[in-house]
Amino acid sequence: MPKLIESEVINDVVVVVPEAHGDARGRFVETYRRSWFPMGREMIQGNRSEKQAGALVGLHYHLHQADYWYVTRGRARVVLHDLRTGSPTEGATQVTEIGDHDDRGIFIPPGVAHGFAAVTDLTLTYLVDSYYNPADELGVAWDDPEIGADWGVGDPIISDRDRSNPSRAGIDPARRPAHGLRT
Repeated sequence: MPKLIESEVINDVVVVVPEAHGDARGRFVETYRRSWFPMGREMIQGNRSEKQAGALVGLHYHLHQADYWYVTRGRARVVLHDLRTGSPTEGATQVTEIGDHDDRGIFIPPGVAHGFAAVTDLTLTYLVDSYYNPADELGVAWDDPEIGADWGVGDPIISDRDRSNPSRAGIDPARRPAHGLRT
């Protein structure tokens, strides 16, 4: 059974420390089980993101979708920010590194903005509990001083989409997530 660590910074975020098994042939790690996340729904889509060192993705958020991230190769600095109105941790920012150095995964609930910087070249796999819906693909500025994220990379490589995200204060109130919203 893996060790499940509920975040002390952001409510409903769970870090998974799975058991790794290995011998002369290699290693085996069970990376995900639905039963590990009581608030989670069934994950229905899997994706893979490959990034070069120095790439920065985010901050993205969803009103209705949860994510589960696991880095299979390399190391990522993950930044999470609680945008949910009414959350006991609203406005909190959490920074943690995950990767092949420690096998940890991270469950991200809806309304928590998430992004990562590639500390090394990496492959990140992620599961989501909703099919891709462009109406639920939202973002907030990765460099917003109100969020105060330390991405750990100088001169990051960023997409045009991520450069154009609004500040936290500039998010349209109709697109602001509420704590506990699940449909």
